[in-house]
Amino acid sequence: MTTVSGATALVTGGQRGLGREITQELLRAGAAKVYVTSRTPIAESDQRIVPLAFELGDPRAAGELARAAADVQIVVNNAGIMTFGPLLQDSQEEVERVFGIVAFGPLRVAKAFAPVLAAGGGGALVILHSLTAWIAGFPGSGTHGAAKAALISMTNTMRAELSAQGTQVLGVQLSLTDTDLVRNLPGAKNDPAKVAADIVNALASGETELLADDSSRHFKSALSGPVEGLIVSG
Repeated sequence: MTTVSGATALVTGGQRGLGREITQELLRAGAAKVYVTSRTPIAESDQRIVPLAFELGDPRAAGELARAAADVQIVVNNAGIMTFGPLLQDSQEEVERVFGIVAFGPLRVAKAFAPVLAAGGGGALVILHSLTAWIAGFPGSGTHGAAKAALISMTNTMRAELSAQGTQVLGVQLSLTDTDLVRNLPGAKNDPAKVAADIVNALASGETELLADDSSRHFKSALSGPVEGLIVSG
């Protein structure tokens, strides 16, 4: 389990959407400081929030970020993009671009911060997944879903590799959440404030996986059934 009270945290993409809600929830739980990243950071009125510039797709940016936030105990890999292209119809360049951001971006962050977390006693690494990794035929489940599926596999591997240094690795599985990225899509959406609260509670409880909504719980159970159960038609 991870103690949030008094801790210093980093939330990538922490100035908007779900990232902002996670930042606020960490502060409500007693975090002493939260670094928040954005491509173009803006000033924050709360002195406990420290904005930093960060581009998830830049191969050099994670190392620079780790040097700027070398005192963190909690790292939340939240930043990302949403794309809707079919895997076989997207150009190879687009597939590689999406994988470079959605899968390899969080991996670079984890690699850069693993020594930082070890130096602080272990801490926690949180990685945001997506229901698009588990189903087909759903908006975003083409190239984006394939990249998220790769990220889930990476998370499981990182959990095993970081266990020796005492780092809690929490994978968060969720469906559509009411943020700017998906606001115009049809269908029910999660309340980002509730998701953020559940993430902080999962950290405190020492959990390794959070299924943040009914859809994620349903499709997690469907993974052990026929593959047809993972295909959404229409």
